[in-house]
Amino acid sequence: MSNVAVRWTGKDSQLFIGRDTFGHVVMSGSWPKDDPNWQEWKALKPSDLLLISLASCAAYDLVMILDRQRQNMTDVYVAVDGTQAPDPPYAFTDVHMHYTVEGVNLDPQKVERAIVLSEEKYCSVTATIRGVTTITHSLEIIDAT
Repeated sequence: MSNVAVRWTGKDSQLFIGRDTFGHVVMSGSWPKDDPNWQEWKALKPSDLLLISLASCAAYDLVMILDRQRQNMTDVYVAVDGTQAPDPPYAFTDVHMHYTVEGVNLDPQKVERAIVLSEEKYCSVTATIRGVTTITHSLEIIDAT
């Protein structure tokens, strides 16, 4: 069971401190659209956190599955592009995940199968957004030999 919390940082702020089940923290929030210092923003957008959660969940599953299959991975990188609806609540309509998996003598079929298993069976984030979001993926395998 998860136990997370968020605390607002104060009256003149649009920042929040989030705490996960294990006590790790992350800053999130939004900035005023008329703020001239928006480039100096120090917090993650909540919608970006969702995509980071999706990539983390899928990457974790991929690593665990391929490790059990004795695939010799040296790196996994997941880039995510998300398209949101133009009107509130700005739900993600389409998400594309590009997996770059590096390793020695990786079996492309096993890597692809591990991605499908993550997206269709194991990743709780994918399962949560699948009903409102079209999720696609692509794969690049880099031979590290």
